[in-house]
Amino acid sequence: MGETLKSFFEPKKIALIGASDHIDKVGGILAKKLLSYKNKFIPINPKHDKIFGIKCYKNVLDYPKSLDFAIIAVPALFVPTALEECGKKKINNVIIITAGFSEIGNTKGEYELKQIAKKYGINFIGPNCFGVCNSSNNLDTTFSATTPSRLKKTGVAFISQSGALWSYISDFMPNLGFSDFVSLGNMGDLEFSDFIDYFSKDKKTKSIVLYVEKLKDGKKFIKTCKNCKKPIFAVKAGSSVEGSRAAFSHTGSLATDYEIYRGAFKQAGVTLCDSLIEAFEKANEKQILVRKKDQTLKLGKKVIIVTNAGGAGALMADYLSKKEFELVHGPIDILGTASGSDYFNALEKIKSEDFDCVFVILTPQSMSEIRKSADVVAGFKLRNNKQVVALFLGKKSMKEANELFENNKVSYFNTLEEARLSIIN
Repeated sequence: MGETLKSFFEPKKIALIGASDHIDKVGGILAKKLLSYKNKFIPINPKHDKIFGIKCYKNVLDYPKSLDFAIIAVPALFVPTALEECGKKKINNVIIITAGFSEIGNTKGEYELKQIAKKYGINFIGPNCFGVCNSSNNLDTTFSATTPSRLKKTGVAFISQSGALWSYISDFMPNLGFSDFVSLGNMGDLEFSDFIDYFSKDKKTKSIVLYVEKLKDGKKFIKTCKNCKKPIFAVKAGSSVEGSRAAFSHTGSLATDYEIYRGAFKQAGVTLCDSLIEAFEKANEKQILVRKKDQTLKLGKKVIIVTNAGGAGALMADYLSKKEFELVHGPIDILGTASGSDYFNALEKIKSEDFDCVFVILTPQSMSEIRKSADVVAGFKLRNNKQVVALFLGKKSMKEANELFENNKVSYFNTLEEARLSIIN
């Protein structure tokens, strides 16, 4: 499997199905990023003749030459047709960014994608995923705010079911260094074992970090990890009932007993870590200066989480449950495309509920309105007699928001690890 996945990270040509010239849309953000990729970028959209000055084709079949890699970023209704056309074009590797499948109960739609892929021998990542990044050749098919040119090129590969965690980690510590990132999403086809196998053979990869919500095939995972000679470090969401529920709503991952996973990781030789910061510390053999704040933050017992990052919401739900906080309900996931207005609307909806504190999580994605969202959080605290904690995750992107929180006396953290170590019930 290893060599067959190479075009995900070193494609000769990239077809972007759903390309756009609107940079506030996913198709536009991806198109803008792919303009800087050294190899060819082929926009696909029947409504455009050109996108950013590049000839646009109605579908992949209209492109006269061969293609080895495609990204699908069209509404869920049109994904099966796009995937079928990729099959007819003999495109072997496909990323399906589009959400709206098993994570919302549309298992029938996801099954249809699997059948199409099987028919044509397509390997696909997703659906409901964030794309991939290769720092060595500046390939970036994600909508993270951080670009590969900012990343230090080292040997840590990050395989995650949550794409937004990449937005957070790459913004917080770009100088720590990465080789590759891959977001698995719902794992309709390719999953952890496939990419562990790939990175085990990749010369530039020295260690591997995993963010896991579920495993599709435990036996295959254990065997693949045992065959991998490189150290693997994992963070598992769903160690609590609340975190497990959050993982399910995020990627349709019904996490089984945490102790079963703990045993599987031990058998596989995988080091289980309490946080992503710890995992990256161990993977890089380097301490990351993120520690407990000078003062602990004592909060009321009943809490609500509002987040634009399902993975971060699931991990925070786990952390709070272990500290015996009561989650009023599962994290409210307003998705990675959330604007400042989306945060405002979500907070307005909960203000009449019975809770003591709201955690507002934001990871820096290309469409994130960080300053506007920070204004919304500060305004909510001012207008309501509730405790508010801002988890604006990252570093470079969060400077202005941090100043605003300081000026408005809003409690804030820039990492999940800081929050985990500083918050008490």
